[in-house]
Amino acid sequence: MNLIIDVGNSFVKLAVFQEDEIIFQSSVVENAFEKEFKNFLKKFSKVDKCIISSVGNLDEEALKLIKHSLKVVVLNAETKLPFKNLYATPKTLGVDRLALVSAAVQQFPKKDVLVIDAGTCVTYDFISAENKYLGGAISPGIQMRYSALNNLTAKLPLLKKEMPKNIIGNSTDSSIHSGVVFGVLNEIDGVLGSYKKKYPHLTVILTGGDANFLSKQLKNSIFANSNFLLQGLNFILQHNSNE
Repeated sequence: MNLIIDVGNSFVKLAVFQEDEIIFQSSVVENAFEKEFKNFLKKFSKVDKCIISSVGNLDEEALKLIKHSLKVVVLNAETKLPFKNLYATPKTLGVDRLALVSAAVQQFPKKDVLVIDAGTCVTYDFISAENKYLGGAISPGIQMRYSALNNLTAKLPLLKKEMPKNIIGNSTDSSIHSGVVFGVLNEIDGVLGSYKKKYPHLTVILTGGDANFLSKQLKNSIFANSNFLLQGLNFILQHNSNE
């Protein structure tokens, strides 16, 4: 069994894989992680390998506890990956993007794949049919756009995301919803259109916290998968375990 630990900016996610199948998931705030991890070890004594992916900050004591208990791979730019990384600045490439590309390699081998992660940011990551990671793009996510309109203007309110009923907003609130949500949707559709001109057999994956919110509104054919990052981390762990 493999343990996946994904450290975000607000929460730490834990997932247990039996080969390629997720059999357990939980999410805790960072300061509750050590207690959760100790309880986890009692419940899943057969777990022996672990991978840690961190875009946030995991406490040093927590890291020592994990390394003392399990064989650990800490995902970084030096980790062996199941694809050729052609990114010009590999040390600046987020570990979450490495995991997403790895999942694409595992689930869609020998295909041109674009992975879209709709979270805090919207990231685009492309892996070619020749198993070469070429890069992608980063743009502001939905909540970041709402926050920017509020923070960088004097009078625009901070709103929670809401699917607009009409492209034409007839109030300040509905205009903001239209601008933010349709802006993201049209951006994604436009990016997909540009990629498909060059890669006509493109496979598209949509994941991240806003994937379900957006997926039904997109014009292009996509696969929505909320566990894609966890699956990619598990595949990286398997890849390193087999070395």
